[in-house]
Amino acid sequence: MPTAAGLHYLYHEGGDQYKPAVIMIHGAGGDHLSWPPEMRRLPDYRVFAIDLPGHGKTAGPGFQSIEDYARSVIGLLDSSGLSRVVIVGYSMGGAIALSLALDYPDRVAGIALISTGPRLPIPPPVMENVANPSTFTLAVKNLLEMSSDSQTPASLKETLFKRLTTTRQTLVLSDLLACDRFDVINRLGDIHTPTLVVCGTEDKLTPIHSSETLSSRIQGAALQTVDGTGHLLVFEQPRHLTKLVNIFLATIPYLPGM
Repeated sequence: MPTAAGLHYLYHEGGDQYKPAVIMIHGAGGDHLSWPPEMRRLPDYRVFAIDLPGHGKTAGPGFQSIEDYARSVIGLLDSSGLSRVVIVGYSMGGAIALSLALDYPDRVAGIALISTGPRLPIPPPVMENVANPSTFTLAVKNLLEMSSDSQTPASLKETLFKRLTTTRQTLVLSDLLACDRFDVINRLGDIHTPTLVVCGTEDKLTPIHSSETLSSRIQGAALQTVDGTGHLLVFEQPRHLTKLVNIFLATIPYLPGM
């Protein structure tokens, strides 16, 4: 995998140079493989599916603030010569996308916010269990139960359980602390970039009212809901999600220098 500003990423080269590149940012404890192949290989776009600091193949301890993660993404853009991009963020990645749109609006051509919200509070019992190595496995199990919906395949839950329980406990704790401290609800009116919001109707971690807040307070934002799906939307409905993101990307204008 190539590296830019210390971040490893999986790169797919599609489309022409005048379409904005797409940066895909995974959720807490994830990496570039959190995105299904359909999303990582959008045929008409250059796609960078990144590993945040400390995640996947990127070295480091990880960060405890969304703003620090956002700055690391700006470092990747600078190192790669990308002036303006579309950010597609899942869960914690959506928080990073919001932070980028607020603090670096000249670098962001659009944001797609998937299963996220303007606040990402973590239930105190979950945080306590994640913070204790002896109860970390229990915390992962509880998080996955909260993330699942009535149709989530047992095989998917098992795969995600193995991924998360083999992730460093301290890294997951850092990510959840970053999520728990995140709050931009009073700044959403300052976002003027094209925005897509996607949420599953059975999402318990980032409930649909969080997505409704995003879409109502961000001028011109479009909200798409997916019936019967929970927080694991990106894993459970990859084809439908890819279709929604492709439709959104087609609305982003061609501009030289992207």
